[in-house]
Amino acid sequence: MHVSGTTIAFIGTGVMGASMAGHLLRAGATVRVYNRTKSKADPLLSAGALWAESPAEAVKGASVVFTMLGYPSDVEQVYLGSGGIIAASAPGAVLVDFTTSDPALAARISAAAAASGRSAIDAPVSGGDTGARNATLSIMVGGDEATFSAVKPFFDVVGKTAVLQGGPGAGQHTKMANQISVAASLIGAVESMTYARNAGLDPRRVLDSIGGGAAQSWQLVGMAPRMLDGDFKPGFYSKHFLKDLRIALDSAKAMGLELPLLALAESLFERMQEKGFGDLGTQALYRLYQGGGI
Repeated sequence: MHVSGTTIAFIGTGVMGASMAGHLLRAGATVRVYNRTKSKADPLLSAGALWAESPAEAVKGASVVFTMLGYPSDVEQVYLGSGGIIAASAPGAVLVDFTTSDPALAARISAAAAASGRSAIDAPVSGGDTGARNATLSIMVGGDEATFSAVKPFFDVVGKTAVLQGGPGAGQHTKMANQISVAASLIGAVESMTYARNAGLDPRRVLDSIGGGAAQSWQLVGMAPRMLDGDFKPGFYSKHFLKDLRIALDSAKAMGLELPLLALAESLFERMQEKGFGDLGTQALYRLYQGGGI
């Protein structure tokens, strides 16, 4: 399947979805978009994307449908609810969910799509707003080999790597592993910078020393400067990270796993939500520490 000349639908053009849809538009696809807040799609419409008044309208005639939504409840409604895109899409369409969602829901959607002559794969991404803008996302895929191969050219437009991890839900499980690792390195970066500041050091100078050594992480190198600049704008919303951590905790419990660091991260982001930081970026965890909120 070629990107150029293909009619696609992109549902959810927020912080990351807008950039991803823009890459596909520039690659020559005909892109129909829907977003709950239309103004967030205005730059795409100005660039040549077509507006749809509903998800069901967006997917009509589309060969490939992409969704980038907020919560599993949104995914369930858009795919399986009244006027859902499985029923509204063309027979043979491929449905790709970029949302970080529940692995069990991904499996249900895949089964429902297959039963109606469509194909659905889960393909959550990692890389945040920077990765979306620069088309360097890591895409973690759950589904069958044939469907993955069919949409791989689209993944190559919006991301740097795309790996088929297994059957339906495997992409979501991989993203949970990713988020657990992110949580660990984020907490480490926040506590490292908090310690440096309270020790009377210049945190930026400390970063010069530790950012390239054994402590190096994307959170330390990419997010610590934002923390120190007081830049808490969302590359990835804290409220969505809390959602991810809760999914991971529920999945871990179902497997009989006890993961103390994951539980700690969930409790910290719960406090972020209570403090009204849900619409800030995940790096606002630093603000929680500085304000004595822990």
